[in-house]
Parts: sequence; C-alpha cells; structure tokens
Amino acid sequence: MTPMLEAADVTRTSRRVTPPTWLVVALACAGQFLVVLDISVVNVALPSMRAALDMSASGLQWVVNAYAIAFAGFMLLGGRAGDLYGRKRMFLVGLGLFTLASLGGGLAQEGWELLLARAVQGLGAAVLAPSTLTILTSAVPEGAARARAIATWTAVGAGGGAAGGLVGGALVEGLSWRWVLLINVPVGAVVLAGSAKWLRESRAGDRRRLDLPGALLVTAGLATLAYGISQTEAAGWTAAATLVPLCAGLALIGLFLLVEARTAAPLMPLGVLRVRAVASANVSMFLCGSAMFCMWFLMTLYAQNVLGYSPFDAGLALVPSSLAVVLGSKLAPRFLPVAGARVVAALGTLVAAVGFGWQSTMTADGNYLTSIMFPGILMMLGAGLAATPLAALATSGAAPGEAGLVSGLVNTSRTMGGSLGLAVMSTIAAARSGGVDTPEALTEGYALAFRTGTGVLLGGVVLMLVWLPRKISTD
Repeated sequence: MTPMLEAADVTRTSRRVTPPTWLVVALACAGQFLVVLDISVVNVALPSMRAALDMSASGLQWVVNAYAIAFAGFMLLGGRAGDLYGRKRMFLVGLGLFTLASLGGGLAQEGWELLLARAVQGLGAAVLAPSTLTILTSAVPEGAARARAIATWTAVGAGGGAAGGLVGGALVEGLSWRWVLLINVPVGAVVLAGSAKWLRESRAGDRRRLDLPGALLVTAGLATLAYGISQTEAAGWTAAATLVPLCAGLALIGLFLLVEARTAAPLMPLGVLRVRAVASANVSMFLCGSAMFCMWFLMTLYAQNVLGYSPFDAGLALVPSSLAVVLGSKLAPRFLPVAGARVVAALGTLVAAVGFGWQSTMTADGNYLTSIMFPGILMMLGAGLAATPLAALATSGAAPGEAGLVSGLVNTSRTMGGSLGLAVMSTIAAARSGGVDTPEALTEGYALAFRTGTGVLLGGVVLMLVWLPRKISTD
C-alpha cells in the first residue's frame, strides 16, 4: 500500500510541475513583454511627466535611460544568477522587484523619485529578462519548434516596445501619466502568480559566487559614458565636463574587462566571445539597437512637439509599425531554412535602413502617411526580420551551463547599444536644434538623428555579411 501511495504522490507531483509547453512559452513571453513595454511606454508620457514634476529636458532623457542602463548593466548578472540559483527563482525575484518599483514610480512626487524608481525597475527587468529566453529554450527542443518559439518571444518583445506608444497614450489621456507605471502592478501580480504555480525550476552549474563587482563596474561605466555623451550638447566634445565622464566611463569598462579576465567566477567569461556566432551576433545586436532604440523616442516627440498630436494620437499613429515588427518577427523563421540566418539578418537591417533614410526626409508640415506610417513600417519590419536570426545565432551554440549568460548577453548587447544610442541620437538632435523649440528647428534635429541611424544600420549590414555565420549551429 505504501509504495502505491508513494507512486501516486510522485505522479501528482509530476503533473503539477510539468505544464504544457505553450503555457511555459506564454509565461516567458509575458515577462518579456512587460520589461520591453516599459522601455517605450513612457515616451508619450514624457511631456506630461515634465510638467507634473518640473523636470528639465535632459531629465526626460534619463527617464528612459535610467531604466535602460540599469537593465543593460545588470542583465549579465541576472543571466548568471539564473544559471546558478535557478531560472524560475530569478524570474520571480525580478518580476517582483519590477512590480514594486512600478508602484513606486507611479506614486513619485519628485523627479528624482521617478528616476530612482525607473532605475530599480531596470534592475528587476535585468534579473527577469535573461530567464525568459532560457526558460523558453529549455522547454522547447532545438530545431524548427524552437525557432518558432524564439520568433514568438522576439515578436512579443518587439510588440511590447511597439505597443508602448499606444498603451501609454491611452493611459495618459484616459487617466494620467502615472498609470503608464501603475498598470504594471496588477499585470505583474497576475504573471507572478501564474509563474509561481506553473514554471519548473532549472539551473546549470554549481553555486559559485556571483561577480557583483563586475556588474557594478559595467553598469557604472555605461551610465558614466551616457552622461558624458549627454553633456556634449551644452559643453561640447572638448570641455572637461564632457571629457572627464567619457574617459571615466571608458576606464570603468576597461577595468570591468580586466576583472573578468582575472576573476575565478566571472560575470562574463571572455572565452564565450571566441565563439563566432556569439561574438558576431552580439556586435550586430549592439549596432542595430543603437539605431533602432531611439526610433520610438524620436517619433513620439516628433508627432507631439512638431505635428501637434495628442499622446493617444501619437501612440495610435505608430500602430502600423507596431504590427510590422510583429509581422517581421513571425516571417523570419520561414525565411531561415531558405536563405540562412546571415542573409535574413542583413536583409532585415537593410530594410530598416531604408526606413530610417526615408524618415530622415521629414518636414515640419509632414503628412501622416509619408512622415510617419510608411517609413515606420519599413523601420520596424526590418527590425523584426533581423532580431530573430540574431537571437537564434547567439544562443544556438551555448553550453547548458552558459545558457542564461548567453541569453543575458543578447539582451545586454541590444539594450546597451540602445541606451548609448539614445544618448548619442538625442544629443545630436538637440545640438542641431540649437535649443530652439520651433517645429522647424526640432524637425531638423530629429531628421539628423535618423540620418545618423541610417549610416549605423548600413554599417551593420556590411558587418553581418562579412562576419555572421551563414546558418544556425545545431551542435
């Protein structure tokens, strides 16, 4: 009798901890959707935040970058923590921290309180995000099914970034800017409850000490670099106010690499970058992110500050490009067996570059179709096409013990490139505008930023064709 009872108990336990694959994919994608949504959802709320909290124009950039820099800087730590201490555990810890920080940001009464909450949100997202891809790839066998699952993850993440404008606009107009952050609280609680019940725990490797000094160095270096770039608008490139943080940021990044080369348990084992697929895909991710990340930021400002759109109308105007990025992400797996990952990634980046070039012709009296919709569709269709093969290439050759690390590195490269790219592009736009807030001056600044992005993407196309492996490794 006792063995029979034990067998029944094991059966019940197995059933309880083995959810259907689609549910695991859905929960992982829901977590990814939330963290990517919060990169872009605040864009349409920026003018309202500035008025309510009496923030400066440069302060608005940091509402976006405080999140993005913490997200990028601590993501490697989050990926390694998932490998060592459990992917489900880190998913729950990150989502809980993200949800609580969203509550704090929504209740902020001062600008610094909002920036602090955004940074803590980014930290929670950094712990959560690497586990989303690792949980997904662990649940789906390598091959066509995994490619489709990664495409869904990419599409949901891209859709989160794209949907941010519409969701944010609706919340700002219907309620207030605070709800672009407060909405995360009930949604996060639901995903947290479902994940606690249905996700299975997994880990790889022993419980080695986490490389906290490495995480602090790379985050501080990235933040210092971004601050130095933002100083060029007012002080110029040769002023001490610019050169000191730029040099300090580069020194911190160099110190990070030195620490990683010498520590027994590095946050980012530099040997992983000797794998061609990992190194080339992450550099490509960095370049694409540096150009594409600023698209939503600049487009929503152009729509509101130049064309006079309301927050909701600005978000609604970007719906076609939101759909385009999802379409591109879902089409990519169909092209991979025929053309190969390298060609699909380069083709997607080239399509995005055409969209950026078209967008750079914007005028102060532009119409919706040619100044927002059509170029936006091209930009985001290309982004969706490129992201799936790059993510698949970067993760295909990862050893089991480094799956979380490589997943974190994919997100880190894209977001680190994006945060530095945003600092550069917004500084270029502001410098060209010369502090003048007329529609014509603002348009000239935004157009120059898009022209710069076009050049970066074209350089990315060349790099991909030369360096990326042709096919995804199945070893």
